[in-house]
Amino acid sequence: MAVRHILITGGFGFIGTHLVEALIGCPDIHIHIVDNLSTSPVNHEAFLEKLGQPENLSHDVCSVEEYCTNRAKPVNQFSEIYHLASVVGPVGVLRHGGNIAKSIVDDTYRIAALAEQCGARLVNVSTSEVYGGGRNGYCSEKDVKIIPPKNSLRLEYAVGKLAAEVALINKCSVSSLEAVIVRPFNIAGPRQSPVGGFVLPRFIGQALAGKPLTVYGDGHMIRAFTHVKDIVSGIILAMGRGKSGEAYNIGNPINKTTILELAQRVVQLLHSPSEISFVDPKKLFGPLFEEANDKYPDADRAMNGLGWKPSRDLDTIILEAAEYIRSGRRD
Repeated sequence: MAVRHILITGGFGFIGTHLVEALIGCPDIHIHIVDNLSTSPVNHEAFLEKLGQPENLSHDVCSVEEYCTNRAKPVNQFSEIYHLASVVGPVGVLRHGGNIAKSIVDDTYRIAALAEQCGARLVNVSTSEVYGGGRNGYCSEKDVKIIPPKNSLRLEYAVGKLAAEVALINKCSVSSLEAVIVRPFNIAGPRQSPVGGFVLPRFIGQALAGKPLTVYGDGHMIRAFTHVKDIVSGIILAMGRGKSGEAYNIGNPINKTTILELAQRVVQLLHSPSEISFVDPKKLFGPLFEEANDKYPDADRAMNGLGWKPSRDLDTIILEAAEYIRSGRRD
């Protein structure tokens, strides 16, 4: 049996490491990771050690641009490419203002060109932000993507991701490229860091320390948190079963909750003495910070078309994330 060569950009990140773990045991594959470690919450050396330094895993610590320009091997090396590399997080994007959209679009063009040269199938990990809040939070792939005209770095991120999607879909119709898009909804679980501004690890860290849980605004923003392993299973199914040129929502609508309810649940599950404090995030991060609109997915296309089914409820997500944070690990 021929070896399947798989490229994962951002493979040392939060989602990427879980994707690597899900694939590494598959027979007759070789995984190559490209990651510049700029947003990774994981110690990549500890992660490789945890995996046992497998012979069917290699990596380049560099940017997508550097890899595609200087390090990519001859054509026909890869049969599958998972493109995850991107600036991430509502706070993590703040230092990239004015360059976010360009970096997202440029890297997507580079990876699309590599995929076409190799004859590789591409899965591009986009974002639920492209919906701009959908219909009172409800987001379906059938909906028009309308991004609210707010002057924020979140808007630049969303526009960049949407532009990359449109370019890929158009390229699929006029070239040999096969590309599938996935739009994850509020990923959470072990290895996620609070550094980028992600809400659940921030709440857990505050609760474990007995500090107030800082809820932005009134906390009534609606989300649908999805376990990272459920997200990864959807990404893998999209590679195997997704229709080229299509986008799939990957998110667990059963886990729909408000941010305030999430904070209350964290306090309850962790038996924390913490109270809840309401704060204005613009006072913390400046005027270009913007909280996301309400959003929760219609996941029927992924469930019916890919056979995807999320299996972890919100309590499981909270408890597993808390266990990881307590451990102090970074692998």
